[in-house]
Amino acid sequence: MEFKHISVLLQESVSALRLHDGGIYVDGTLGGGGHSFEILSQNDKCFLIGIDRDGEAIAAAKERLAEFSGRVTFVNDNFSHIKEILSGMGIDKISGAVLDLGVSSYQLDNAERGFSYMHDAPLDMRMNPESSLSAHDVINTYSAEELMRVFYEYGEEKWSKRIAEFIVNSRQNKEISTTGELVEIIKAAIPKGARADGGHPAKRVFQAVRIEVNNELAPLEQAVRDFADMLETGGRLAVITFHSLEDRIVKNTFKTLAQGCICPKEFPVCVCGRKKEIKIITKKPILPGGDEIGANSRSKSAKLRVAEKL
Repeated sequence: MEFKHISVLLQESVSALRLHDGGIYVDGTLGGGGHSFEILSQNDKCFLIGIDRDGEAIAAAKERLAEFSGRVTFVNDNFSHIKEILSGMGIDKISGAVLDLGVSSYQLDNAERGFSYMHDAPLDMRMNPESSLSAHDVINTYSAEELMRVFYEYGEEKWSKRIAEFIVNSRQNKEISTTGELVEIIKAAIPKGARADGGHPAKRVFQAVRIEVNNELAPLEQAVRDFADMLETGGRLAVITFHSLEDRIVKNTFKTLAQGCICPKEFPVCVCGRKKEIKIITKKPILPGGDEIGANSRSKSAKLRVAEKL
């Protein structure tokens, strides 16, 4: 299957980086190479490091970015390891970075990867196919209490308890092996009247399981801090999120990094020594326009936040 992915908020995020000659930029979620292609095309004197945990994404991006040979380096790793990656390359500071969080169109559309509730496929959902934990493991080995926690915390699913109970009861007879089987169990667990609201009934559970399998949220705050720390003065970090859990972490981390002295107001002088690390460029997130949403419905929940290193 050809690796296809439509980059969301492409021009907005690349423009926010304010590319300059000789700059080193990082695409922490390389995917099909859309943001990277735009960065390398817009400035022919900058350099790029493309990171992705999915080896298939790396292979596809190498083909797409072949014309920029000499200006791009590919790294098959998780962007949360940014400090180790840059240290290993002997790089102290970068000029900017973009993170396009979430799952790629290729991963969703490739039924074999098991990300989508629209295709019947083996339960997998691993962004890195070499990872040990899969959706099959989560659904078939987690206790009802663990499943309920995952569904509620990562999917904000109000029927978490009931869905978890239905899954545990179902797997007592036969292990749950495919996305189609899981969808049918979720449909059976959610009362018919409730299924009429909020889109596909399996959407929130599939999001939750994907986040659990790929450990998407736990390292995110520290990763944002690390990227901000690695920016040169004036360098910018652009982060695109696709659901409220991700966006809340990015928003709050930016807010914390942009906060200076936290001493009580009655103190005559600062004793905490805290300095502002970044300036928030987007007081409100940038959202896709109607044309983009019309061309790519998956962009409708996207939000772009940008910060600049002080």
